[in-house]
Amino acid sequence: MPVYEYQCNKCGQIQEAFQKISDSPLKTCSHCEGHLKKLISQSTFHLKGSGWYVTDYGGSKSGNQKESDKKTGIKSKESKTTSKKKADSKS
Repeated sequence: MPVYEYQCNKCGQIQEAFQKISDSPLKTCSHCEGHLKKLISQSTFHLKGSGWYVTDYGGSKSGNQKESDKKTGIKSKESKTTSKKKADSKS
């Protein structure tokens, strides 16, 4: 069930309510009996797993290969130049 936030016009108190989408909005404040208005809340979610832009293409991890590249054995340009510099410094 979604969580809705309401703010009282009289006392300014913010309250949350677990409601079905089909439920009618709350109208009176439980603290002062003032009129409530529904707030637009910022939703948050986290994309997990593969197949999302963030996990597959959202940018390389600094100094690390992408998971998909590790499986195929492909090295990024950054890791190739770093390996070459290390080899040159050892000589």
